[in-house]
Amino acid sequence: METATSVSTNPRTVEEVFTDFSARRAAIVRALTSEVDHFYSLCDPEKDNLCLYGYPNDSWEVNLPAEEVPPELPEPALGINFARDGMQRKDWLSLVAVHSDSWLLAVAFYHGARLNHNDRKRLFSMINDLPTVFEVVAERRQTKDKTPADISGSKSKVSAKRINDGQLKNTKPVPLKEENEEEEDEDEEHGDTICGICDGIYSSDEFWIGCDICQRWYHGKCVKVTFAKAQSIKSYKCPLCSSKKVRQ
Repeated sequence: METATSVSTNPRTVEEVFTDFSARRAAIVRALTSEVDHFYSLCDPEKDNLCLYGYPNDSWEVNLPAEEVPPELPEPALGINFARDGMQRKDWLSLVAVHSDSWLLAVAFYHGARLNHNDRKRLFSMINDLPTVFEVVAERRQTKDKTPADISGSKSKVSAKRINDGQLKNTKPVPLKEENEEEEDEDEEHGDTICGICDGIYSSDEFWIGCDICQRWYHGKCVKVTFAKAQSIKSYKCPLCSSKKVRQ
């Protein structure tokens, strides 16, 4: 339930930088765990690019990125809201957690750039003694009793797709399973899928994207669409469909 104004601080010592890092981290952890329902509701995919900020006063907010260039501090991952409805909720939260870890380290070492070699090493050691945001979120997910709510919010408004481990795939409501069982079922389900460009057979370790018009599937690299770019695409039209003339 946080909306806060950034607290202007200028940490100089190892202890000050670590305190800044810890407060920002604690706020983000809270957003992704105990206050996750509110965080989820704020990340509306219909809004502009949104970022998750953690502040030194132990508060957090979801807001637009800073307008000044360059910004006062490194900026968090941009557009976390766009992928919200294209992924299973738990996977989306894990993705946000990883990006948040990256941002927290960037801010800490932005402040710590003026520290000497030994102090920087000590700072990293102190930070590394704490579990990452991703580890906290993943641990909570593993220990939490699974319910149908875990898969809520996973349908795309466009074509019932989801992004999972770098792939866009068709999805249907299924009984809850262990994650490794889900991956095996997905490989079996899409094992006969071929790329509409190169005729390559589907592989779970490659990024694929499906056309919302013809329902064909493609390697991202074959149609020059990256995973990051796909997160902001609401309705994908493949090159073949794009080249067809509209008939009157």
